[in-house]
Amino acid sequence: MTSTESEADLLDLARDHGVDTWYWGEGGERIPVSARTLRAVLRALGVAAETVDEVRASRRERVLAPWRLMLPPVVVLREGAEQGLQVHARQGTSASVWIIAEDGSRTDLEQNDEWWDTEQIDGETISRRIFGIPGSLPLGWHSVHARSGDRAVAASLVITPQRLETPGALDGRRAWGLMAQLYSVRSSRSWGIGDFADLADLATISVAHYGADFVLVNPLHAAEPAPPVEPSPYLPTSRRFFHPLYIRVENVPEHDLLAPGQLAIVQRLAAEQHVANTDPDRLDRDPVYAAKLSALELMHAVPPSAARASEFAHFRAERGQSLEDFALWCALSEMFAPDAPEWRVEPTGPDSDFARSHRDALAARIDFHCWLQWVCDEQLAHAQRAAVAAGMGLGIVHDLPVGVHSGGADAWTLRDVLAAGVTVGAPPDVFTQQGQNWSQPPWHPQRLAATGYAAYRDMLRSVLRHAGGIRVDHVLGLFRLWWVPVGASPREGTYVHYDHEAMIGILALEAQRAGAVVIGEDLGVFEPWVRGYLTERGIYGTSILWFERTADGPLAPELYRERCLTSVNTHDLPPTAGYLAGDHVTLRESLGLLTHPVEEERAIAAAEQSTVLYLLRQRGLLAEDVDVQSTVEALYAFTALTPSALLGVALADAVGERRTQNQPGTVDEYPNWRVPLAGPDGQPVSIDDLATNPRFAALVRAIGGIR
Repeated sequence: MTSTESEADLLDLARDHGVDTWYWGEGGERIPVSARTLRAVLRALGVAAETVDEVRASRRERVLAPWRLMLPPVVVLREGAEQGLQVHARQGTSASVWIIAEDGSRTDLEQNDEWWDTEQIDGETISRRIFGIPGSLPLGWHSVHARSGDRAVAASLVITPQRLETPGALDGRRAWGLMAQLYSVRSSRSWGIGDFADLADLATISVAHYGADFVLVNPLHAAEPAPPVEPSPYLPTSRRFFHPLYIRVENVPEHDLLAPGQLAIVQRLAAEQHVANTDPDRLDRDPVYAAKLSALELMHAVPPSAARASEFAHFRAERGQSLEDFALWCALSEMFAPDAPEWRVEPTGPDSDFARSHRDALAARIDFHCWLQWVCDEQLAHAQRAAVAAGMGLGIVHDLPVGVHSGGADAWTLRDVLAAGVTVGAPPDVFTQQGQNWSQPPWHPQRLAATGYAAYRDMLRSVLRHAGGIRVDHVLGLFRLWWVPVGASPREGTYVHYDHEAMIGILALEAQRAGAVVIGEDLGVFEPWVRGYLTERGIYGTSILWFERTADGPLAPELYRERCLTSVNTHDLPPTAGYLAGDHVTLRESLGLLTHPVEEERAIAAAEQSTVLYLLRQRGLLAEDVDVQSTVEALYAFTALTPSALLGVALADAVGERRTQNQPGTVDEYPNWRVPLAGPDGQPVSIDDLATNPRFAALVRAIGGIR
């Protein structure tokens, strides 16, 4: 075989497994993926491709793999769709196939056809039969069963909505909501970090005084179980559980049952942290979390009432083994350092000998961490109830990050459905010209499917449990993700494809059952048909004013999408006042993130802004020589001219904040996710002040949002 033939086989093998062999560069050029990257990604998928013989054998195994299975591992269909089900059995034997629905009813399937082709598998001749799945099956999680001779197997069968229904509370009307980083939004009662009670107050104030229908918050998922904690909410240890940092200590029922001496300790801890509420410069999660954990440990030790004990037991049983395993990871993480050799024992995970040997000994700490999740659940439920009771159409919209910390709880407990040796990132683009590495292990497409997407489903259910909606960060990752081999630069990655029909379908199913809206953050590089597909499935898109452009300039407002959340900016840009001043260019230049001369970047940014502002003047929204606040209001008024069903108002813009919350491509070079909410004078803005904030009211009036 020639080297050219060998290279062609490697490319074919990669494509067979959904791995792209080239991608479009930031300048529109077609960039081939190196053989080194392809082999590393295939290795992460469990596909041997180091030698010519391995590539040949892997290509042959790709053909044979479906024949080895009597049933596919999972079948995901749309409601009302009839489809043939492939069943493999020994030639000359009969097969029976039936479906058990969620409600326990049984449907026997009829064989429609038997294909003439066969395969030799392990010395047996296997034939393929086609059974018809009827279109009358209801939405839900069912199972399909097959029996042939002495073999019997079962697989998951998921029926998903053709199109996610819009929550009835919207009633076909336009809705607007706040977009906020909860940790940065504090009240006089906060412990230096915004919490779940602050979230309830923020929702209540924004609807009662300004007519908001939702509050979209940063991911509230679990971080490390004890300080120090990762500041980025987009790099959690788990996407299935929540961060006790956000607990309002005084709202835990056991707080009122503390002995006087214990209550005095909690009050002292609170007073020490209240001082941080007036710090305008930097948020520090670690002392806050340490103080809250000390207080919560005292409350956990309070003997519960019979009712409370029963409620906790019910929660624990409802969340099942996943909660127990998460709590075990938390307890082990308190015992062992992240780089301790014990974590590297193979096989690792909650079922390992290492884990089992500690489960009984750590029972008390496991109970504590389960209890913390119960308290989080109670306070999240209260926030959603308060939002809806105050008149919000949706209430709290949660944010789902792309992935999890590679050394976190989900990476440990879900290791069987995550890919090792690679991380998720993004190729170079205009704003991150060196590409991005998010240091998160991706879902393994085939292994996730082989488990019936159970972990994915359970994660969605957890996030949607007390939510009126969910924003899916980088929803394009449900179609394809940029995999970067460990040790390589972000430029040395490639796209790996997922079964988007299954991933989006399951997302729509779980959201419909929760009565929630789904907003996909569909910014960045994507294939042209993707946005149309999301619209077809009832998923809202995302439009950021600065990014909506055609070859002729900014997109006219009437050409924006209807099923969309439209806003002026996003958390990865400075607030609008800072963006207008070019702070994003200044910051990236100071951090060495530019690949072009800074003067050129400033000129490009100024030209792009001038075309947008010119369009605003054409529409009569902006006069000449106005101040920054008037310009910000005009930009939001522009979004109100679009047909978009959802409008987002950044709380940072509503109070006049200018500082960037996050600079992509950095970790500690900039205080990402550690900037408290402040006004244009640099002084902290409290939730207590929002009801009478004139800047807030003016911005909401600009979009016609006050009811």
